[in-house]
This record gives sequence, C-alpha cells and structure tokens, in this order.
Amino acid sequence: AVGSVRRVVREPRQAQIAHLGSAGHRHSDATPPAASVMPAGRRLVPAATAGRLPVYHRVLTELLDRGVESVSSQELAELSGSNPAKLRKDLSHLGSFGTRGVGYSVEYLHFHISRELGIARELPVVIVGAGNLGQALAGYTAAMGRGVVVLGVFDADRSVVGSTVAGHTVKALSSLPRALKGKDGVVGVIATPAEAAQAVADRLVACGVSGLLNFASGVLTVPADVEVRSIDVGLELRVLAFHSHHRSSNNAVSRHGDAEAVDAEAVPAATHEEIA
Repeated sequence: AVGSVRRVVREPRQAQIAHLGSAGHRHSDATPPAASVMPAGRRLVPAATAGRLPVYHRVLTELLDRGVESVSSQELAELSGSNPAKLRKDLSHLGSFGTRGVGYSVEYLHFHISRELGIARELPVVIVGAGNLGQALAGYTAAMGRGVVVLGVFDADRSVVGSTVAGHTVKALSSLPRALKGKDGVVGVIATPAEAAQAVADRLVACGVSGLLNFASGVLTVPADVEVRSIDVGLELRVLAFHSHHRSSNNAVSRHGDAEAVDAEAVPAATHEEIA
C-alpha cells in the first residue's frame, strides 16, 4: 500500500554516540515486520489497527467540519472503506465508545483517536525540497489546516532560496539546524531527487527529527529510533499496472472460455453423433 514502511535500521542515536570511531553502523537489509504498537503505559494496539486509525481520523475531521454530531458504525465504516465489525474491533483497542441506537459522538471519538495518534496537538512539519513536488506538498499541507503546521520549506538550490511557496519563504538548507533548535516532535518531509534523499535524511536526523516522510525512491538508512514512511509514486504505479495487466489477461481468458462454451452449445446434435 502507499505509505509502506521502507527503511534500513541503524543503532539509536545514543548508541551511535557511544560507539563513535567504531568500524561502522550496524544495519540490516530489511525492516522487521511490526506486529503491534504499544506506547509505554498504554494498551496494545495492533499494527493493522494503527494503520487504519488515520483513515478514521480523516473521516471524523470531515464530519466535524460539516457539523455532524454523531455517526453510526455502519456509516463511519462505509466512509472509511471498512466494515462495521472491523471498525468496532479497531476502536475496542482504544476504549469503550458509542451508544447503542445512537452511534458515536464525532467530537469525542475524534479527540480520542487524535490522542492515540499523537496529534491532539498540532503536528510540526518541515519540507525539504522546493521543486514541483515540494511546492505541491506545501500547498496541500496548508490546505489541510487542522492539526498540521508547516514550520518551513528548505532547499539547497540557491536559485530558489528566497522564493515563496504556499506562503512560506524558501530557506537555505544550511539554516535547518537553527530553525529546528528546541523543537520536539517534528516530522521531516523529503521531496528531493533520490540521489539527495539520504544526505537530507541524515541532516534532519542530526537536527533531532524523529519521523520522516520520504517521497524519493530508494531505501533510507536511519537510526532505529527514527520512523520512516516512504511513498514511491512510480513504484505504486507499477504495482497498479501489474494488477491491471493480470486482471485484463484473466478477463480475456474468461471471455475466451465463454466463447468456446457458446460454440459448443451451438453445434447441432446430429453433428455430435457424426463426430462420435
């Protein structure tokens, strides 16, 4: 799915500092699958449920903006592309919600999912890369409004530094440490060419960023305590092309089989006897 986790794990930053001067960083070739998410002192939330919570949150945000006060599990499931049973099971991991015959309070459920996702407060974001993709992302996050605040747009290209993108003046990448000093919980968005992505990721991690949303192709090498979500549009298009191709092939085979069946039924009985 879009937004799949793609990363190579290195030691946490503290371990790296303790081993400066060693032969190198320990890393693996693949990310171990996450079975569950369990913040300290909180109940266990399965990884699959954690992946659906942002969808529920988005739908509830839209309902809030429309002034909707309550929603049934059936309605919320349909709007989220899920089913009522799965929705109720997901929400049961967070607590007890909903009233029989009434449904869920949109505002109350929105608050609890926001808290579980860690976005009950504003999510600070920095975007690195002021090209076409970076500009589109800056405009999109600005349009999102609720919950996301763009701290700045940065680029290493001096020709674009000082220009305006979605109301933000593009700053030099070298000014990133100063812009992020003393700020916690910042998510870095990488919208650079693939060849620059790793260097940008290293710079963001060095500034204390603990979450990266990577739009460049390829796999990033990051410390184990840094979460990476990668969105490779080209890769997703190839996956869709694969499914489309095989669906078309299967349909063609099915139509061919149906045509043969029709031809067989059309042969006169006498002909069958003659053939026998």
